[in-house]
Amino acid sequence: MGKKKKDIKKDTKLVRSINKNVRSSTRKLKPILKSIVGKKVDVVMRDLTFSEKRISKDVKKTISSAVANAENNYQYDIDKLIVKEAYCGKQIVMKRFRARAKGRAAPIKKPYSNLTIILSETKKIEEKHGTKS
Repeated sequence: MGKKKKDIKKDTKLVRSINKNVRSSTRKLKPILKSIVGKKVDVVMRDLTFSEKRISKDVKKTISSAVANAENNYQYDIDKLIVKEAYCGKQIVMKRFRARAKGRAAPIKKPYSNLTIILSETKKIEEKHGTKS
């Protein structure tokens, strides 16, 4: 019952961009990240521009950084980039308190997150004639 090893192709280079200390919880980031995985970069940027979530600005900034890395470091074509992976992880939690009645205090937790975006370039697959797919 072990885990299967994933086949990672060495010929495709992945472009990564990491944004640390994003001032949001992972619970608020995950729905946005799930919605962008597998889409083309220009579609993702358009969707994030018109998103009403506050944190979508930070996600958009991270994606634009990954696009700049792909263009400058790997000479990829921007139009062929897709979001291969997008995930977040926990960072520190600032703990504050709010004064309440009768000298008591209520805790306030201000979580931070790490945001990682991985882009890859799409390759056109040549169709073989006469085979069912």
